[in-house]
Amino acid sequence: MLAAAGREVGDLDAEDWWFRTTFAPGAPKETMLRLDGLATVAEVFLNGERVLVGESMWARHAVDLGGRLREANELAIVFRALSPLLAAPRKPRARWRTQLVADGALRWYRTAIMGRAPGFSPGPAPVGPWREIGVEAPPALRGLRIRPRLEGRDGVLAVEADGGGEIVVELDGRRLALEPDGRGELRMPGAASWWPHTHGEPALHEVMILCDGELAATRRVGFRTLAAGATAGHDVQTDGLDLHVNGVRIFCRGAVWTPVDPVGLTADPVALRAALLDVRDAGMNMLRIPGTGVYEPSVFHDLCDELGILVWQDLMFANLDYPISDEGFRATVQRELYDELGAIAGRPSLAVVCGNSEIEQQVAMLGLDPSLGRGELFAELVPRALKASGADAVYVPSAPCGGALPFRPGVGIANYYGVGGYRRPLSDARLAGVRFAAECLAFANLPDSDTNGWVPRDAGADWDFADVRDHYLRELHGVDPAMLRAENPERYAALSRAVTGEVMAEVFGEWRRAASPCGGGLVLQLRDLRPGAGWGLVEHTGMPKEPLAHLRRALAPVAVWTTDEGLGGIAIHIANDRPEPLEASLRVALYREAELRVGEATEELEVPPHTVLERDAEALLGRFADASYAYRFGRHQHDVLVATLVRRGDLLAQAFRFPAGRPAVIQDAEALGLEARFTGDELAIRARKLVYGVRIAAPGRKSSDNAFSLEPSGERRIVLSSVVGHIAPLATVTLTALNLRGVLRVPTSV
Repeated sequence: MLAAAGREVGDLDAEDWWFRTTFAPGAPKETMLRLDGLATVAEVFLNGERVLVGESMWARHAVDLGGRLREANELAIVFRALSPLLAAPRKPRARWRTQLVADGALRWYRTAIMGRAPGFSPGPAPVGPWREIGVEAPPALRGLRIRPRLEGRDGVLAVEADGGGEIVVELDGRRLALEPDGRGELRMPGAASWWPHTHGEPALHEVMILCDGELAATRRVGFRTLAAGATAGHDVQTDGLDLHVNGVRIFCRGAVWTPVDPVGLTADPVALRAALLDVRDAGMNMLRIPGTGVYEPSVFHDLCDELGILVWQDLMFANLDYPISDEGFRATVQRELYDELGAIAGRPSLAVVCGNSEIEQQVAMLGLDPSLGRGELFAELVPRALKASGADAVYVPSAPCGGALPFRPGVGIANYYGVGGYRRPLSDARLAGVRFAAECLAFANLPDSDTNGWVPRDAGADWDFADVRDHYLRELHGVDPAMLRAENPERYAALSRAVTGEVMAEVFGEWRRAASPCGGGLVLQLRDLRPGAGWGLVEHTGMPKEPLAHLRRALAPVAVWTTDEGLGGIAIHIANDRPEPLEASLRVALYREAELRVGEATEELEVPPHTVLERDAEALLGRFADASYAYRFGRHQHDVLVATLVRRGDLLAQAFRFPAGRPAVIQDAEALGLEARFTGDELAIRARKLVYGVRIAAPGRKSSDNAFSLEPSGERRIVLSSVVGHIAPLATVTLTALNLRGVLRVPTSV
């Protein structure tokens, strides 16, 4: 990509851009020029001869070079300025306008909105070659199509191909010769099923395709079943998404994906694997590729298959009124659907295909009939193409969609910002009755650095997402954000980093409990596109922000959390998503003045696989304790409730609730009785009093947990593992906390 050069760039759409290279001919059979992605209106020249004209960023091209190659060759590609093309009037006119992009004429061109959306991605726009280009031999197999399915306990592999010779399929030692028409099915009795990593093993099986005895292709496939809900009559647009894999309900949680390299778009496979490992390790089991982004490469989907991460794939349409009645545009879109759906169909990780991002919402919020946003493209062409691709995926026409108005969160698919942009109280997460949130919980998440950098805002709004964050800082911590920022900027930054994660964990706790109607939620977004306090849970550099640590505990396959039920007390929730029963001890403890234990009880549990249990804190204690401090008969008798899940002495999960408000008294380490010791790769931390919001800083190391609280008279052991590529010895470890004055420095050597 042009903008990857690392220099300041202006409006890349305003000029033509040329790319040139020279090459010598390769093996005699290498006679095909493959161009997988050209952004956007491009002309391709070989030795001065124009061999291709392309008008879609998403198109995949193949050019026969037979008779055109010389001993030395020049390949030149010119990308025409898009701005003059956008200025040309075209019909039909748009039936609605959107503020998402500066120029609504983008609807005529199949290109990325990312880089052209002032509110969240103002630039640079993607211009240039953005997927692979190469000269190679034509493929030995044409029309290769591999579609696995699970029938009972048997894996069945349906294969189609045309190779002009004998085609043999091999799967885990089994062989099948395709029929003369190039079709066949291979059955594998008792095949191991593929699962999202939170609920089981994402088992994959190696497939080899041989043509006339020569290896022609390899694939890894997974066998699983998929359903939008528990019953055949489940309607996504009414009931939301309640995903079932292999007959088991999956609470989907994750984030909206952004490219690992938003400038170059062609991700380094090592960096991509590292990013997706972080997703898995954070307890996330679904990523949504939004219609404002780009189609991801095959290596992304390979890794999601391998790591057990479900994929919600938007097609690259968002907010605009696309001119599907235009014959040329229609043909371009149909080819795009064939290519892109064909590339991802058959993958076990593919769970949802969504027609677009926010088109039905855009239309409805302008006071128009929401059905205008669906039309032939998303009501007929896309579902028809999805069926033809053989993909086993749930179809969602638009996100959000469903109900009389598509943005009402209690019906169908929601984009939920009640808690967030609309500054509703935390109780709204339950009141709204969200069935599934395709995106949610966008905040200006403060990074550890660049605390005064760029902040996203909705186009036309007189507020930004830092204002939203400040609202919840005031609500949860009882401070005046503006005054605190002016008088104590370090304290303001520390609380700001914590509060968005606390809010996210509270909302997911509401949605994940057994009595909730919600099937899942995806945070907007995983990774920032640029420096600053963006929506990302991860900085643009790949460094995690503090909210990710809070979500890691809330989304873990084995988790404990609490909810405030008002006059109903405090409910404790225990989740076991794993495929094996969980035998563990649940302990609840109450503390006064952050130190004195005034109540404690333990219950031995056996939590069945794929189950969420609920317990009443006071029922465990065996007495009324006004656990939620709702009755308020006098001064509160405790200010901290701690729920702990332990198995054979090992801490599995722990949750804290502060019924009288979050700790505000700041003390030094001696007053808290806080001390820490580092041995090998383990940090042992203990304290006499509650330590709230402990943060560990260890350059070049990754903490097994962070941004956690420490129970009075408790101890935590945190593993500090080396970051890939960082070989320097650990020089220093420092601890901070929201109720600790100063910094505790921990020696790393004796």
